[in-house]
Amino acid sequence: MLFVLPISISSSLKAADATYRHVVLFKFIDFASPEQIEGVESAFRALPAKIDTIQALEWGINVSPENLNDGFTHCFFVTFKDKTGLDVYLPHTAHKEFLTTLRGIVDKVLVIDYLATH
Repeated sequence: MLFVLPISISSSLKAADATYRHVVLFKFIDFASPEQIEGVESAFRALPAKIDTIQALEWGINVSPENLNDGFTHCFFVTFKDKTGLDVYLPHTAHKEFLTTLRGIVDKVLVIDYLATH
């Protein structure tokens, strides 16, 4: 049986003004070296200094005992003030340069963007 719950965005929360979250998960290829993975970690951590629309960056490596991560090991959680911040980030030269660090060592990427509600 499928349950569907109606969800509505409060009229006080407008998409243009809402805090945006950009969640990125990586699954590395089996033979990616620790040095290559550390290179990706370092390059992602460097983005806030290069892209001023990033308000915050959090990241970590999966430690869940549930074994439901489907091989994804790394989570990066990026916060933007609003959609404009995300729109600046995605085509930014520094972001595009970062993406080159993933070539040949990332098996899968999962990205979810959402409006933060409190």
